[in-house]
Amino acid sequence: MLYTGRRLKRLRLFACMKQSHVAELLQVTQATVSRWEAGVLTPSESQQRALEHVFAKMPSTADAALKRLVETSTARVHLICDHSHRLLAASSSRRSEWRRDLLGAPMFRYASEEIQKAEGDLDELGWHDGRVASLVVETGPNGRADVPIVAGRVLWERIPLADGTTGRLVTTLT
Repeated sequence: MLYTGRRLKRLRLFACMKQSHVAELLQVTQATVSRWEAGVLTPSESQQRALEHVFAKMPSTADAALKRLVETSTARVHLICDHSHRLLAASSSRRSEWRRDLLGAPMFRYASEEIQKAEGDLDELGWHDGRVASLVVETGPNGRADVPIVAGRVLWERIPLADGTTGRLVTTLT
């Protein structure tokens, strides 16, 4: 399938993906994706195949329902990609804590030291190989005004997504 600029942009927007995310998945720069969408450059054959692979993973009905449930939840909750930590969805109460729109943005840069440590312990606990499906994590303050994290507890839950990847549902407990 030929990915023209207009088609690529439409598919990317439908998938709620930023150019930078597509670029990361294809291991090119965001500027390259921008040039593809503007029609200045055309993706190579191998890049066309990679794009086909990316967009073959369009959100399923189940994933769309999960996103809708997260976004309409009254709880302070958000869903991230378990691998890249990119924000996939967030409840309005969670979004109101943040000073900007973060959809598609990697969230790990905002992690407190306690969250970073918990993330580092996941392999040993069996998180990535599926031996652990949920985990309560103690958080500490990250000292940021734009995306604040306060001391408390959150529940991390592994959620399989239709494309074979895993999401992480993050719910504030206290």
